[in-house]
Amino acid sequence: MRLIYDQTADKLFAVCLRVLKDTAAAEDTLQDVYLKVWHHAARFDASRASPITWLCSIARNTAIDRLRSSRRVPTGDGEVPDLIPDDAPTADVVLEQRQAQARMIDCIGLLDGDHARCIRAAFFDGHTYVQLADRHNVPLGTMKSWIRRGLLRLRECLDDA
Repeated sequence: MRLIYDQTADKLFAVCLRVLKDTAAAEDTLQDVYLKVWHHAARFDASRASPITWLCSIARNTAIDRLRSSRRVPTGDGEVPDLIPDDAPTADVVLEQRQAQARMIDCIGLLDGDHARCIRAAFFDGHTYVQLADRHNVPLGTMKSWIRRGLLRLRECLDDA
């Protein structure tokens, strides 16, 4: 547990602090996070998320729970709660997106050179199959086959990840 704490405490504290906007509350919440991790470690499922994503989710949810339980009700004399909604994606969402992006990039890198370039051009740059067939001097049917086989390999690679 000490090793997990040493490697993740800074990141999880940042998640708690971002939600709570209070250092003392974030420190208390971080302690609760590690207690939850200790008691519920058996619930971790590596097929659903990486360890850090799971930990960040616990930290975020614990911080939100604390925030909700301590939220003050306005007194009616014009007092406004100090909470300002933040529409930015949360740390766990950003981490999941980055992991998915890295998996996709790794899998595209495993494709044949022309197939990978065609898939990038079609799906990331918006080129049509006709444009790609002309650019690579191949029949349209061949281009469609290249991209279809490449997408099938990508699916296999992503399913294995």
